[in-house]
Amino acid sequence: MQAQYQNLLANIRIVLCRPSHPGNIGAAARAMKTMGLSQLVLVEPKKFPHADAEAMASGAADVLESARVCESLEEALSGCVLAIGTSTRQRDLQTALLTPAEAASQALTEAQAGTVAFVFGNETFGLSREELARCQALMTIPANPEYSSLNLGAAVQVMAYELRRSALSETFAQPDLDAADLAEVERFYVHLEQAMIRIGFLNPASPKRLMPKLRRLFSRTRLQKEEINILRGMLSAMESSKNGEH
Repeated sequence: MQAQYQNLLANIRIVLCRPSHPGNIGAAARAMKTMGLSQLVLVEPKKFPHADAEAMASGAADVLESARVCESLEEALSGCVLAIGTSTRQRDLQTALLTPAEAASQALTEAQAGTVAFVFGNETFGLSREELARCQALMTIPANPEYSSLNLGAAVQVMAYELRRSALSETFAQPDLDAADLAEVERFYVHLEQAMIRIGFLNPASPKRLMPKLRRLFSRTRLQKEEINILRGMLSAMESSKNGEH
């Protein structure tokens, strides 16, 4: 049992996008280590490495030392089979938000097959719409609506606790999907957008109206590798047919 939950937690990646305060990075590292998480990835941190991060990490210096710094969220999600974004902007989203417990259960089920990322946004602005669009599921911590400003380190602690609690108390069925990794899914979205432009279905001047809706549609299906290949084959055939008309 212990080896099983440790293996699952080892496949959980915490991604912090554009963190402003190095102390919050250290607090997140400490929160992770207390719950048995070790994969920390930083996207464009304002200051890192930094003494404040080391001080706030306390005994979790090893998590900081092994942290990976990336230039983009796409790079940070490399090798993942699922990304779960965090957001407090419930009114602005058309996607159902998971609770931390629901997100933990889904993440650990998928973690049997590969790496799952939890994506946290900047302390002030959170995740951008583009960053949220790269996540297949969204999660929110049901904080006090009159004061929902949860510190980044505290938010990571809440999620890390739910992951450990779920790993220790639940039994997870083997995922029956041969899920495509996120890099494959992103290549499909690029191909989809290009194909729709070529056949005249998508206006290249305003792709942001349609593409987020299509991303939400396909995110709900948890695309398999074979399905990606089928869809991209269809897109190639559509492009060839269109080209043959001229």
